[in-house]
Amino acid sequence: MKKKQYQKQYRKLFRKRFREQSRRLLSCAFRSTMSSRQKRTKLKIILLGNSGVGKTSLTKRYIGEEFKRLHMNTVGMDFTNKELCVDKEQVTLQIWDTAGQERFHSITSGFYRDANCCVLVYDVNILESFESLDIWHAQFVEEADPITPDKFRIPFVLMGNKTDVKGRTSPVVEKEKAVQWCETKGEIAYFETSAKEKSNVDEAFMEVARKALLYVRRTTKM
Repeated sequence: MKKKQYQKQYRKLFRKRFREQSRRLLSCAFRSTMSSRQKRTKLKIILLGNSGVGKTSLTKRYIGEEFKRLHMNTVGMDFTNKELCVDKEQVTLQIWDTAGQERFHSITSGFYRDANCCVLVYDVNILESFESLDIWHAQFVEEADPITPDKFRIPFVLMGNKTDVKGRTSPVVEKEKAVQWCETKGEIAYFETSAKEKSNVDEAFMEVARKALLYVRRTTKM
């Protein structure tokens, strides 16, 4: 009986938290869009990948936060901004961190529209997270970019995260395998990263920003 009461309370708390987060995200996104239209170019970035591969940690490290080994899984989507200069242009990266759990897919996919770049993340030590990339890639293309001509396709960047554990065991997914996957999908840039050590994180997101800005410049001329 106590277990059922606990489960009921947990579901109620979960729904409340999700509603509050959704309202906050929409409000923040609207304010950011209005502000960026006045001063900066807004670049919408979507992060996709299985739960636990380090999407949230990569985002937080990029915006300057300390690494935390334990944190709550993303519920639905989370949202943060990063202002920077790309090719002499002031831009605002609007980074949407998505939940990797399957039960959120129908919710998060609704936010793919108007994205300027998609970041796919996997754990170099977990083969399943790499094998799921095909699903994430196809889902994004179907939801965000279904009829766009190939030369105007939304760009992708692939990050193989958690390279810091290589000293203990060899990675399950070798770099050559990831590079080969990128080649089969087109011009996808690949970075091996470590959120814990902040290795290659800034470089990877700078490439994301460049690709997103180039996409915006190309599509505005259509």
